[in-house]
Amino acid sequence: MRKTCKILLPLLLLALIAGCAQKAEEPQKTPGTPEAPEAIRIGLVAPLTGPASTTGNDMLEAAELAIEEINAQGGVYVKEYNKKLPLKLYRGDTETSTQGGVKAVTKLITEDKVHVLVGGFSSSITYADQVVAAEHRMPFIITGASSPLITRRTDIDTSTFFHHCPTTDDYSEATMLFVDQVIRPAINKKFGFSDDRKLRLAVVYQEGKYGEGVLEGVKKAIEKHNLKITLVAEEKFKRGESDFRTILTAVKAAKPDVVYPATFLNEQVPLVTQGRRDVGLNTIYLAVEATDDPDYYRDVGEWGDYSIQESRFSPYTTPPTPVGERAKRFKEAFYKKYGDYPSMMGASTYEGVYIAAKAIELAGSLDKAKIVEALNQLEMEEIVEPMKDGKIKFSEDYRESKFELYMQQLRYNPEIGEPRPVIVWPEHLKEADFELPPWYEPGPP
Repeated sequence: MRKTCKILLPLLLLALIAGCAQKAEEPQKTPGTPEAPEAIRIGLVAPLTGPASTTGNDMLEAAELAIEEINAQGGVYVKEYNKKLPLKLYRGDTETSTQGGVKAVTKLITEDKVHVLVGGFSSSITYADQVVAAEHRMPFIITGASSPLITRRTDIDTSTFFHHCPTTDDYSEATMLFVDQVIRPAINKKFGFSDDRKLRLAVVYQEGKYGEGVLEGVKKAIEKHNLKITLVAEEKFKRGESDFRTILTAVKAAKPDVVYPATFLNEQVPLVTQGRRDVGLNTIYLAVEATDDPDYYRDVGEWGDYSIQESRFSPYTTPPTPVGERAKRFKEAFYKKYGDYPSMMGASTYEGVYIAAKAIELAGSLDKAKIVEALNQLEMEEIVEPMKDGKIKFSEDYRESKFELYMQQLRYNPEIGEPRPVIVWPEHLKEADFELPPWYEPGPP
């Protein structure tokens, strides 16, 4: 009996020591530590149905990929609970309408009890649904509504909104500088026009905050930089329009050198196709960054040849910046998971999830006010899109992040039946020279 006890006691002691060591490795819940939720709830606000659903579902897939990657690393450490928590995504379908946006945000906040909102596509829709978010003091990382009014409006408190996409002022300015510095001289040289000749610009814009913001941004840029550009036409259309032939016929009569459509992807395709094929408006078509999507290249086909696209992330080209390798890895991971490459809107939403995770880690809490405070102080390395100074941070005045923007020219590849982009501006990122198409027709001298 004594011999048995002598054997058992050391074994019990070893088991006790092993158990204590195992507990020591685990985060210990100190007295007063609140009960942690099962997951950090991220609410995605995107048009998963309706005319802009192509873009919305790309946003969804990118958000899913980001959450999968973060969870594979164990989740996000939240000091308040002294443990890592996984992320869980909740979908808010705006249905590409203002009413749908309000309904989606209301559900995410009041029923799903999300801790942070990410996304928001369409300035008009976000302008409506952010009212609900403001009432609940909800942190909202906006990755796709580009009107500067989103964080600058004064009728509601916008201090919980963080703009992680260039505003219409930002990209309209970049586009107009490119037009003045590159397209205008090319036209004047080829057709023997005076160097002082002003470029004739037509703007075709979507009704609402987004399109109006682009038009206003164009006018601001021309005045700010004293550009040799004159507006010869301003044509407005309703969101979701698919027949642009009447508008384009009026634009053609104004004899522009360049047409700048402020559209969504589903509108840009018929506009460019009808302009070239049906109306015979053989000009340079510009495009806003949201069209940088594999679906756009597939759908516009040969009619997109020589057109121009402002961008900051493309599925088919990567600028020679420090963030390039990370962008390539993101594209490869996205393709492996979904069988296609991500769009620019997918890239910014992917980053939005990482920004939310970092802010929660910095806050050490899921308290909304603390997350907002962390977002105000946040400074993190660029992720897959090139940022000014290589950092993601929000300005003190209107909480806007600033991107390194570039211009691409699409070149049709008959072997694949789609165009592909090459970067043509600015000089330090340029892959090729801008070219006027052989069928191009300018306005009068």
